[in-house]
Amino acid sequence: MNKTRPLTFVGLLAATALVVTGCSATADPAASTPAGDAGPVLGGDLVIARAGDVITMNSTASQFNNNSIYVFQQLGESLFTVSADGQDLEPLLATGYTVSEDGLTYTVKLREGVNFSDGTPMTAKDVKFSIDQDTATAETGWGYVNAAIKEVKVVDDSTVEFDLKYQWAPIIADLSMFSNAIIPENYGGKTVDEFYESPIGTGPFMWGEWKKGQSLTLVKNPNYWQSGKPYLDSVTWNVVPDANTRKLQLQGGQIDINTTPDWSSFAELGSTPGLKVDAFPSTQHDFVEINQQRAPFEDVHVRRAIAFAIDRAALVDAVLFGNGEPANSLLSPGTPFYDKNATGIQYDVEQAKAELAMSSQPNGFSTTLLIRSGDANRASVAQIMQDQLKEIGITIEIKQLEATAALQADIDSDFDMILSAWTMDIPDPDQWTSFAVDPASGANSSSTFYNSPKAIALNKQAQQEADLDKRAELYKELQAVTGEDAFLTYLYYSPYAYASTDKVQGFHVTPLGNYHVEDIYKTK
Repeated sequence: MNKTRPLTFVGLLAATALVVTGCSATADPAASTPAGDAGPVLGGDLVIARAGDVITMNSTASQFNNNSIYVFQQLGESLFTVSADGQDLEPLLATGYTVSEDGLTYTVKLREGVNFSDGTPMTAKDVKFSIDQDTATAETGWGYVNAAIKEVKVVDDSTVEFDLKYQWAPIIADLSMFSNAIIPENYGGKTVDEFYESPIGTGPFMWGEWKKGQSLTLVKNPNYWQSGKPYLDSVTWNVVPDANTRKLQLQGGQIDINTTPDWSSFAELGSTPGLKVDAFPSTQHDFVEINQQRAPFEDVHVRRAIAFAIDRAALVDAVLFGNGEPANSLLSPGTPFYDKNATGIQYDVEQAKAELAMSSQPNGFSTTLLIRSGDANRASVAQIMQDQLKEIGITIEIKQLEATAALQADIDSDFDMILSAWTMDIPDPDQWTSFAVDPASGANSSSTFYNSPKAIALNKQAQQEADLDKRAELYKELQAVTGEDAFLTYLYYSPYAYASTDKVQGFHVTPLGNYHVEDIYKTK
């Protein structure tokens, strides 16, 4: 599967001026309307089942994960959004922007007639407040993506100016981040904690009810700026940790969409009358996080031994049923500047034994691997890893935690090794590479504790390099350095697996993993 996307928008970022215009940045549900379907149907309630719950609704917090992101993006919208194919950026709450000749000032025009769900108009003051609040979390949350912003200025009610400290290639992509979603100035008169208990945004849905550990429901926003949308009355995300239970609920009509069905049941669900499956192209990269604050993982030879011992092709066959490809790089094929020729560290048992012999643990050692319970895919990965590492003298005890608890353990760095994954949130590598390799981002320290001066320097140079060819070379070198350091054990790249009833129409997942519920409707 070729998921490589052209660098169309990244190239535009190097230009001195650009204006983007458009009315709707979301996919047209009519494109997926089945034969005989009269088109979008108003009303109805959508139920989505997934393994884990929301952690928080504070979109700037470090623990704000995919489960939280995909809910929040139905409430809060950003100035720009990714295109349906993941290859470009499109206007959302903005209509376009211009860039000064020196590349240091971006002037953004706002869409007119946009109100928050409480009916109050969105203005440039709300934009400035929202971006400033995200930037303030640089050391603790996602605000590190705004590192180049010197000042956000309100020009008038519908115009915002971004003054940069230096040229910054990812700036427009950064403004599409969930953490830069626009919320009311001064949190609408509430404290930050009060606001995020029931957040207000410009999105197609409003806050409904959160039964922690069970479900979260959003309801239709009657003040939504896209005329006629959303079609649905509500959307609910149910927490169903066990994959087989989710499958049975879909087959029984208790839910409409099953996220991450096991690949072992994917074909079965696709051939079941009344159901359909989708394998959406993705930027997902599955890997093993290794906690370098716990011995013996500070030893690069130990980490390299583990990486050499893993047969990635066997994982793709056994776990993904062929629906993926072995990982070779820090970046995924769907991410700009991915180097398809990066060697990484590939399967070689003899080399794995040689690396271990050079390490502080030449006779092997025992450790633990944390996975989330109820996930048959990751359970299979863990068991295969357990067998393969045993061959070189490393004994693994597999530990399981419920999905939400496993995520919290990852955030708290309470693990030796943990199966994890990354999905891009912007069509630019910087968000992930900064998170992964730069402790100054404020997020890296809660995962692997990887700290390579060379990797940090390469990443910083790439952030500020406007020339595409030079930027590509920097990311190529960064992929080589991180591959050799084996701070993550790369496993595989895979598409997003979803199963749904055939009544669900207009559902599309972008390569970044997000989806627009305002485009979804249910046939009778």
